[in-house]
Amino acid sequence: MSQHHHKHTIHREHIHHGWNNAFAPQLKIAPGESVQFETLDASSGQLNKNSTASDLAKLDLGRVNPVTGPVYIDGAQPGDALKVTVLSFRPSGWGWTGNIPGFGLLTDQFPDAHLHHWNYDSGLKAPVMYGPGGRVPLKPMCGTIGVAPAEPGLHSIIPPRNVGGNMDIRDIAEGVELYLPVEVNGAIFSVGDTHAAQGDGEVCGTAIESPIDVALKFELIKEAKLRGPRYVTPGPVSRHLDSKGYEVTTGIGPDLMTGARAAVSDMVELLSKRYGYSPIDAYMLCSVCADLRISSIVDMPNWVVSFYFPRIVLE
Repeated sequence: MSQHHHKHTIHREHIHHGWNNAFAPQLKIAPGESVQFETLDASSGQLNKNSTASDLAKLDLGRVNPVTGPVYIDGAQPGDALKVTVLSFRPSGWGWTGNIPGFGLLTDQFPDAHLHHWNYDSGLKAPVMYGPGGRVPLKPMCGTIGVAPAEPGLHSIIPPRNVGGNMDIRDIAEGVELYLPVEVNGAIFSVGDTHAAQGDGEVCGTAIESPIDVALKFELIKEAKLRGPRYVTPGPVSRHLDSKGYEVTTGIGPDLMTGARAAVSDMVELLSKRYGYSPIDAYMLCSVCADLRISSIVDMPNWVVSFYFPRIVLE
């Protein structure tokens, strides 16, 4: 991981919860500049290395998903795109995955709080251990990255929106160029919710939630008129997981959410029976390393959702 020296740093005490275009910027920069952001984990520090499932059950949800910022980019105007290049990550070596009651794809099957701590090599040279024989290769990414919406007032940080935010896209990793639609002067950009690893779908609602400092470069594309975020990856996105193939389960039917739930449920069952994981641990492992995909969406009335679990994690 390359380390850059940045003229600007925003420290971890400069966090906010929710999006609001009236928030005062912590920093004003010119296009072309880069910034190092220190981040808190998704609990805003409510959880630490000694926390237990009972701490997770008491989590103040008003303080989840803090973002560091905001940054005002000189010259950014509504209709422009803010180009954000992910330069590098500085991982902390500790993270957590939790099943938060009422949150996640299979809340009805897993109603109880459950917390797993990860202690990983901050140089990311080694996979991180999990349960009976699990080894998860790491790939840091930004879960929440976005700009303020035009609509005034405070907006929840939990749902993503057309200006980005809590998109939880596992491929917004080192080297990615992300383009965000600007809706207010200065763009008003913030970032947080960093993960040491995440699967597509983040099915239990959390990934490896980890404080990871991130360096970003900002540029403006005038009059781009984007309707939503788009991004370019610099290379393969699953090379760290691909080498031993995948176990794949499917959900087939007329509703994509029902199909996704079926595919994930079947994978939880497969991992439990074959590898000795408790179902809740299998579900949480799926969230950090397995990928939900839409395989077919044209053969009415049924659609196919597939869930890809990387065999490298267990073999």
